[in-house]
Amino acid sequence: MLDKRKFYINGEWVDPITPNDLKVLNPATEKPVAVISMGAAADIDRAVAAARKAFVSYSRTSVQQRLALLEKLLSIYKRRYDEMAQTITMELGAPATMSREQQADVGVGHLQGFIDALKRLHMRKVLANGDVLLREPIGVCGLITPWNWPINQIALKVVPALATGSTCVLKPSEFTPLNALLYAEMVHEAGFPAGVFNLVNGDGPNVGAALSRHKDVDMMSFTGSTRAGIAVSKDAADTVKRVTLELGGKSPNIVFEDADLEERVTASVLECFNNSGQSCDAPTRLLAQKSVYDKVVEIATRVGKQVKVGNPTEEGSHIGPLVSDIQFSRVQALIEAGISEGARLLVGGAGKPQGFKQGYFVKPTIFADVNNRMRIAREEVFGPVLAIMPFETEEEAIEIANDTSYGLAAYVQTGDAKRAERVAARLRAGMVHINGGPHRYGSPFGGYKQSGNGREGGVFGLEDFLEVKTVHWPDAG
Repeated sequence: MLDKRKFYINGEWVDPITPNDLKVLNPATEKPVAVISMGAAADIDRAVAAARKAFVSYSRTSVQQRLALLEKLLSIYKRRYDEMAQTITMELGAPATMSREQQADVGVGHLQGFIDALKRLHMRKVLANGDVLLREPIGVCGLITPWNWPINQIALKVVPALATGSTCVLKPSEFTPLNALLYAEMVHEAGFPAGVFNLVNGDGPNVGAALSRHKDVDMMSFTGSTRAGIAVSKDAADTVKRVTLELGGKSPNIVFEDADLEERVTASVLECFNNSGQSCDAPTRLLAQKSVYDKVVEIATRVGKQVKVGNPTEEGSHIGPLVSDIQFSRVQALIEAGISEGARLLVGGAGKPQGFKQGYFVKPTIFADVNNRMRIAREEVFGPVLAIMPFETEEEAIEIANDTSYGLAAYVQTGDAKRAERVAARLRAGMVHINGGPHRYGSPFGGYKQSGNGREGGVFGLEDFLEVKTVHWPDAG
């Protein structure tokens, strides 16, 4: 079992002020693979003090100096790429192929995206009225990241902080802390000055709240549940911090009758089940036009039955376990709610897949004849559960799609480009995917309504970590 009890503060690996061990479990075996320390407010005080001190000099570094550090970090990440993929498989349960091709890849893609964006960003600009606009680092940033795409969110928060000249304190999820500790090793090796990046492990109510409330933290960037995001916002309010939030989703996926049904429904099912359904932007509500509803249900059933659950250490296209017993219980409760509320079960159901006695494995599950009043249509399941519901007209599809408190992503499947544009414009979501169009590195990621505020990635992600200052000169004449 790995001993990972130390925190990274002020350029050094240090012991927690008060020992408080937590075992990190492999979700496929339910056995411990590492032990970490759970921090406290005193550890956050120490990390914030280091970040505040480092900000004085780091904020004055040039863009070129910071680019050189980021390029070095990118080189190190690529060298340790396989190590990152293996770590995520061990602590999250992401299958080896998926972990290597998706989970670890984001650490390269987002970093390169920010490097490219920083090269294009103008830190000083003369406005048309003659005033001068300056972009300056916001200060000390508190960063709280989730377990489901761990290095994805770490890269989307740590990199823009470092790129803009800010300093930071990271609190990763206590369920998947090992990839964050590995990333800290990379940041250290890249040569970032002491105190610029700090890491303290711990839970939300103690360490996360201490970070959000801290008077010397200038900004909070949080990714997680809407409930926890509200708590971060309330904790940060007393000191009027900037707060950016990337929260939950219940993404609609509208399948029109003129879509390539075989291709698009197949891809939609597989996208919903990707990462065992543990993605905030997963297309979990499949809205099928009534004229092709039975065909959509038939394809989804066939594809769903072909999805395999398997050992995450093995290569292949199978899905792995959920991250924890807590998540397993939540998903089971919602599957049972779908059954009790009258949805038609097509694939899967409650309980573990056959042959899996250990591990937090869930049956890939598909329901049909769902309506938007059911819990499985309204609540974020965060597991491999798909809800299929019918619609008659384009107007009705838009109405159902927007009938949610979330607004992170939406999906449209149609052979009519004009309709795709028309529908996309009316969907209340931060991202709309047309016929499988992927999210690309450098584009803004984020949502409307209770899916959060702010955007991550590329230029928009950098701007969230910058203050804007206007310098007014007297008239020249």
